[in-house]
Amino acid sequence: MRGAGAPRGNVTVVDRHPTLRAGDADRERVAAELREHYAAGRLSETEFAQRLDAVYAARTMAELEVLAADLPDLRPLPAAPDSRALARRRVYQDAGAVVIFDVGAVVIWAATGADGSFWPQWVILVSALRLARDAWRLLGPAAGTTSARRGRRRW
Repeated sequence: MRGAGAPRGNVTVVDRHPTLRAGDADRERVAAELREHYAAGRLSETEFAQRLDAVYAARTMAELEVLAADLPDLRPLPAAPDSRALARRRVYQDAGAVVIFDVGAVVIWAATGADGSFWPQWVILVSALRLARDAWRLLGPAAGTTSARRGRRRW
């Protein structure tokens, strides 16, 4: 019954106040959790009946906590991000690095007098082409395939 004592740091409310009285809603929450574990086959019928009797007889939150301490948490795990979202995040990070690099080139050009041709245009062009190539590989129509399956070598 991980929901009974809300964790604050590494210490739950139950840890700090083991004699905190349990209410009907707390008992019902633990009973519902035990029913889920019984339905999933983690508890035998006898063990389920014993724990359910103990739930309704429990007076403190610590007594309720003990009844479900050896059972896994029922809360669903967060969904893993899909590969497209990860690829999009990588492109955004690469774009940020390219912008910082290009701005650095312009600052160097400006700090050295800003006379003559605007040579940072070549830095910006090359970095933009590289970013476009990487974005196409990560987000384009053949994004999920490897270079071996496409029959091309990586350049």
